[in-house]
Amino acid sequence: MTLREAFQRQSAACAELGSPFMARLMALSAELLAETGPVGVRLSSWEGDIGPAGASLPLRLAGALHALVLGGDAPLAAVYPPEEAGDPDLWEAVEQALERRADDILCWLESAPQTNEVRRSAVLIAAAHWLAARFGLPFRLSELGASAGLNLVFDRFALEVGGTRLGPDDAALTLTPRWSGGAPPAARIEVAERRGVDLNPVDPASPSGRLRLRAYLWADQAERRALTDAAISVAGAQVDRGDAIDWLERRLGHEPGRLHLVYHTIAWQYFPTAAQQRGERLLAEAGARATEEAPLARLGMEGDGEAPGACLWVDLWPGGERIALGRANFHGRWLDWRAPEDR
Repeated sequence: MTLREAFQRQSAACAELGSPFMARLMALSAELLAETGPVGVRLSSWEGDIGPAGASLPLRLAGALHALVLGGDAPLAAVYPPEEAGDPDLWEAVEQALERRADDILCWLESAPQTNEVRRSAVLIAAAHWLAARFGLPFRLSELGASAGLNLVFDRFALEVGGTRLGPDDAALTLTPRWSGGAPPAARIEVAERRGVDLNPVDPASPSGRLRLRAYLWADQAERRALTDAAISVAGAQVDRGDAIDWLERRLGHEPGRLHLVYHTIAWQYFPTAAQQRGERLLAEAGARATEEAPLARLGMEGDGEAPGACLWVDLWPGGERIALGRANFHGRWLDWRAPEDR
């Protein structure tokens, strides 16, 4: 994939995900970004997969530019939402920033994007209620690719589905995705313990961590920013730094009286093939040791090459049964819930 193609593909994805500004910015980058200057040379010489399934160079650059805006860069802020600017003015400001703030942008480019999309918690809330209705046990949560751990506190959020509300009355935020299918059963959610892992955890309590989380939210999507800020206000779950599968191996012991829920949302697909295979084997081996008093569930929300959106499923042990739960938008904007109602 060429750099131009990567930006074109990202432009189309941003348009589909409801960000006209980002669609414009990525399209302009595809057309006008020069392969000269420190930033252009670095981007054009990047080795490996630069697209969304690899290094995601377009999102790295977009995050770097938005971080400058959030940090008070006046010339860029003047052409970013909520301000309005035509394509010539927008690109002129971006081009100047690529030269003027090259060192800052180059530093930002070296780290992979981390959005920690809070709206994916709609899937987690729905699945947790479905699982709680089935097992009636407190949860032990393990999230792979947890970033800042915002989706490790999904039990402190609420989900409104038609006339049904799932979650606490004093929820830090309420998610209202476009919904199709039946509503999950209302059940008591109790989290006995929670922990996550990430190669590069983000500390939402630090100024640099909050900037990183906000920079990868798209400038014309105020709802995402508000939800993220609300989630940050109740964050605090432990996220360990390390390889997800090594961490999972140490985490897979069973505790009687608890349902161990291992989950990942748009993370597993980025693990190397060998790591995926090892992770599947470890989960199957732990599942073979699971009992009704100490069950194991693995919840996935991942791209599968199909459309629309991402595939939702849960593996349950004992038994090793895989159950399709439906599909969801990658950013949690809609959810097609198809879980069996008789579970």
